Amino acid sequence: MDRGSLRIFLGAAPGVGKTYGMLEEAHRLAASGTDVVVAVVMDHGRVQTAALTDGLELIPVRMVEYRGTTLPEMDVDAVLARRPHTALVDEYAHTNAPGSRHQKRWEDVDELLDAGINVFTTVNVQHLASLNDVVEAITGTRQQEMIPDAIVRKADQIELVDIPPELLRQRLSAGLVYAPDKIDAALANYFRLGNLSALREIALTWLADRVEEGLAEYRQRHGIAETWPARERVVVALTGGPEGEALIRRGARILARVSGGDLLAVHVRRPDGLAEGSESALTAQRRLVEDLGGTYQQLAGDDVASSLLDFARTVNATQIVVGVSRHTRLQQLFGAGGVGSAVVRDSGDIDVHMVTHSLAGRAPRLRLTPLLGRRRTIAGYALAFVFPIVMTAALLPFPELNLTTHALAHLCAVVAVAFVGGLWPAAVAAVFDSLLLNYFVTPPIGTLTIDDPQNFFALVVFLTVAVAFSLVVGVSSRRSRDAALARAEAGTLSELARGSLARDQNAEDFLEQLRTEFQLGSVSVLAAQDGEWRLRAKAGTEAPSTPDEADGADHFEPGLTLAWKGRPLSGGERRLMAAFEAHLTALLERQQLALSLRETIKLGEANRIRTSILRAVSHDLRTPLAGIRLAVTALSRQRDKMTPGEQTEMLEAVDAYSGRLDRLVANLLDMSRIESDALAVLREPVTWLDVVSEVLAELPPEAVRVDLAPNLPAVDGDRGLLVRALANVVENAVKYAPGSDIVIVATTGGLLAPGIGDRPVSELRVIDHGTGVPPERVMAMFQPFQRLGDEDTGPGIGLGLAVAKGFIEAMGGELTAEATPGGGLTMVLRVPLYAGPRE
Repeated sequence: MDRGSLRIFLGAAPGVGKTYGMLEEAHRLAASGTDVVVAVVMDHGRVQTAALTDGLELIPVRMVEYRGTTLPEMDVDAVLARRPHTALVDEYAHTNAPGSRHQKRWEDVDELLDAGINVFTTVNVQHLASLNDVVEAITGTRQQEMIPDAIVRKADQIELVDIPPELLRQRLSAGLVYAPDKIDAALANYFRLGNLSALREIALTWLADRVEEGLAEYRQRHGIAETWPARERVVVALTGGPEGEALIRRGARILARVSGGDLLAVHVRRPDGLAEGSESALTAQRRLVEDLGGTYQQLAGDDVASSLLDFARTVNATQIVVGVSRHTRLQQLFGAGGVGSAVVRDSGDIDVHMVTHSLAGRAPRLRLTPLLGRRRTIAGYALAFVFPIVMTAALLPFPELNLTTHALAHLCAVVAVAFVGGLWPAAVAAVFDSLLLNYFVTPPIGTLTIDDPQNFFALVVFLTVAVAFSLVVGVSSRRSRDAALARAEAGTLSELARGSLARDQNAEDFLEQLRTEFQLGSVSVLAAQDGEWRLRAKAGTEAPSTPDEADGADHFEPGLTLAWKGRPLSGGERRLMAAFEAHLTALLERQQLALSLRETIKLGEANRIRTSILRAVSHDLRTPLAGIRLAVTALSRQRDKMTPGEQTEMLEAVDAYSGRLDRLVANLLDMSRIESDALAVLREPVTWLDVVSEVLAELPPEAVRVDLAPNLPAVDGDRGLLVRALANVVENAVKYAPGSDIVIVATTGGLLAPGIGDRPVSELRVIDHGTGVPPERVMAMFQPFQRLGDEDTGPGIGLGLAVAKGFIEAMGGELTAEATPGGGLTMVLRVPLYAGPRE
């Protein structure tokens, strides 16, 4: 069975006419004899849309009860049983009611497509997952219903239903989109002209990208290599030379002349590594491309021109920008025409811009020898004289050897010098060897004169072969060294990537790794702010605080500079440093995001506390104030009519409400002191008996039973804080376990929990036999403004246990909760024992 086709009517905003256009297309199909049914269409009370369903077969929707509301959902089974040619399914991103077969409507549509049924559907751009945050930033409204872009892109046809923003606002004002009571709010918020214009541009851009993807897929499927200039794309070829910036800006100016287009910068790296550009220049040019809105690509290829053209044809480029060759006329005479000439010759229908620059015709100096260091170079020059002399002395005792044998032996000496010192010492050795052969081997011996032309030719060939061997050995040595460096860099980069995945580093640890890797004395990250340098992170001693103090510095990000002391870095090390800098940039960004997240969480917590405080002020604080005011009013206005007992009752009510208000305000202030780390602890030896006696003095005698062992040792704490903490714990027990047996017991022995301390402690347990607390709620009840079950069980704002926990922890102890055997809750206060005066 063939899979059905999917056609999506895409809109920029509600009311543009997606459903209307879908229904009109359905009528056209039905008029031509196609079997079309309406599976589900949401008219949202729009009369014109509802009228278009007349004349089309309607499949009854399935009504689902959810939270007292009846929701209409598509009846997938009924549509499958009917098996029409085409089904209309409105609102592709819709979330189905709980209990449906699928969570999302697009999954229902997928089932219809698998059954061979063609589907028409609608969706707005704000529901696309990739655009959800963008639309929220523009409109200030976050859409809860989203659909993955990949699902929409699989549609066989996407049709944009578009109307100008002004016309949409007119339709909205006329009541054709929303009910009259919602028009003004919609016009002032979501349907502002700027919002609609931005949403329209987003829809057009998204659909244009999908069309581009379809075009690329069509060209690939049909093997079309020619450029189709459907969209302007400018490819800029970069070599890593200083002319790259001018080429990029020229490409950007070319692109600015057209509406839309892509800027792509490409650097082709040769596998042999002989034509590498400056890594620092390439890094700066990459940043420039990204700043101009383009993208940077790096390729590998033996033939730079072919690799560049293959890339241009792959991305369907319309123009290529290359610099004029830096080869001299002599090099061009011998066939070195440069990359630009090859690109122009083979570009075909792609336009090529040859841009001149200040370095045109000035070939860079070719480095034929490896960078072996001064010591090896000096050794090579010394051996250029030692080896030929030793070889000559070793062969002179054998007069029967001919010139060919002598030449081969001396050639071995030249090769050995090339391995040690490179090309130029080997060239010196070759010249010196030829002079020794002329003097000691070729007749007449003892002079530099050559009688036989064959011997002269042999010496010339020897000298040529020796220099050629030196060149080959030098290049081979350089490539071997580059390969070793590449392996070392690859190993370092692999370790860098593995380390970034395996552990969460901070900037200081990473800079220490960088300092060790490059054997530097110190490293620092400096940020430019208001014309001054600010230290962001450092590693090592005496880290530079400004770039002027450093032995080297690199501006790796706008406003950020990496500075180091110790030694200057080579070109290869700079290339490796660029990878470290990229990782450092990501690390700093991650730290900044983590800091922002912590600030956001802190602000959210502060807002939650502020909301809770406002709620407390509106209820828990207002209640005692209202009671006090009522009692005082009664006393002032009807004092003469009250009996002495009634007056006493009123005064007791004022006192009770005042005490309640005092406790609430005290808890608020205490919580504020705890949160701001402004709590002062006055330590002294305190006995549990004194603390319990002071707490129970405020409670009825029968409320709590005390069972304290005699002669308990004193604890090290603040008596006032201990009284307040215990009072809050006991008050909580009395409130949530009314009528149960509440007992206070104390024991000595044990230690604090791991990580808190290792001092011996004394425990005070407040045991109740109430309903207890579910295990998953134990941690939450110590949070500020928490009440058991989130219910108003009496006076208080849910700060008692939070304040008590803060007080106990400030004294180096801990407050925990345990289940009471048989039911209930046991609060355990652990405080370190008093060990004598502190020094």
